[in-house]
Amino acid sequence: MTPPHILCVNPWIHDFAAYDFWAKPLGLLGLAAILRDHGMGVSFLDCLDRFHPRAESPVKVLKDGRGPFRKKEIPLPRGVEEIGQRFSRYGIEPDWFRQDLKSTPPPDLIFVTSMMTYWAPGVRETISIIKEIFPHVPVILGGVYASLCTDHARNSSLADQIITGNGEDQLPGIIHAHTGFFFTPKYNFDDLDALPRPALDLVSKMAYAPILTSRGCPFSCSYCASSFLEKRLRHRSPETVFQEIQHWHKTHGVKNFAFYDDALLIHPENHIIPLLEKIIDSGMTLDFHTPNAMHIRQISQEIAKMMFQAGFKTIRLGLETADFSPSRPGDHKVTGNEFSLAVDRLKQAGFASEQIGAYLLCALPDQHPGDVAHSIMAVKEKGIQPVLAYYTPIPHTPMWETACKTSRFNLEKNPIFTNNALLPCMDKDNTFKTITKLKALTRR
Repeated sequence: MTPPHILCVNPWIHDFAAYDFWAKPLGLLGLAAILRDHGMGVSFLDCLDRFHPRAESPVKVLKDGRGPFRKKEIPLPRGVEEIGQRFSRYGIEPDWFRQDLKSTPPPDLIFVTSMMTYWAPGVRETISIIKEIFPHVPVILGGVYASLCTDHARNSSLADQIITGNGEDQLPGIIHAHTGFFFTPKYNFDDLDALPRPALDLVSKMAYAPILTSRGCPFSCSYCASSFLEKRLRHRSPETVFQEIQHWHKTHGVKNFAFYDDALLIHPENHIIPLLEKIIDSGMTLDFHTPNAMHIRQISQEIAKMMFQAGFKTIRLGLETADFSPSRPGDHKVTGNEFSLAVDRLKQAGFASEQIGAYLLCALPDQHPGDVAHSIMAVKEKGIQPVLAYYTPIPHTPMWETACKTSRFNLEKNPIFTNNALLPCMDKDNTFKTITKLKALTRR
């Protein structure tokens, strides 16, 4: 039987704001690499492509590879009019997408991924246009939204099948059920070192490369769904990760790499330290970024020094709050002394103040703005940048039930109401005025 052709699609973002912070659909591109490894034809269309060939004008590209998406204002979703801000489709023009679909090899099966739960409208629009062009080709939806809001995805996304969790183990069954083609896996899907590197070569231009050195997280923070999406922490070997970095640098000239791990510094002796040693010894001139935040406790003097030598440029610390009292609510992953030591070690290693930022959780259920203001000032006193991380209510997290009771929106009705731009768990009166003051405080 002739191997099928699979089309993989990264959907649009519908939101109040969006920016390309080194993000690519690694899960989808990982599946694409596996399919390609087993003899199937694979195409990839990216509705967020900043470098689309049909664009008449170039996009802005920062030195670190980031940049703004193209955007087009669209009507606000029903029920969120109170925010009084513009709502946009981020990514390529719909007509470009239609033309891309018509020019791609006719697919036997279409995979669509999903990220933020509140980006569900962008997923639906993407699939609706796919259905225009390929009305009889099955569309399979996976990813974060599909896994966390499965019922909503089944009822609203227009996909023919919803898959939850990691897709590798499900691939043979999905392909066989929809195309009749059967393949025997060449490797154990549970072995991260055996899997091929994500097919980043399918993107139109590699301004950067996101990297995952592990999956999962040893912590179970009340606001985070990581432990639901990944039941256990699994590491790739330092050698495998190094080979991937070296491959993209040497074959595609990539200089900027972003680590998207939830637990980059966990078990450092067997993980990050050997990886940093390999990078330093290679002599490659690279820039590394940590947008997902690093665990503060693990930043030793040795690790700080090695990160600086390896070329880390953007350091983000997962502080959450500067209230270190034992009685404070929430998770207790770091003490005040540990935070202070980590910052001192980073600065002693050579990092400039503007390279170091600390994420502070904001707009949590029942959170007092004064507590956030105190944390902002505590971070600034250490001479680094406070970065507000606005709370997004996420199903299947310990805080979800509290968020549903606290929110002025019906969070369970539609994931659009969980958008952190709405500040859904803050009182409506003076909400945005309060946040404006806190944002100003971070800059003052």
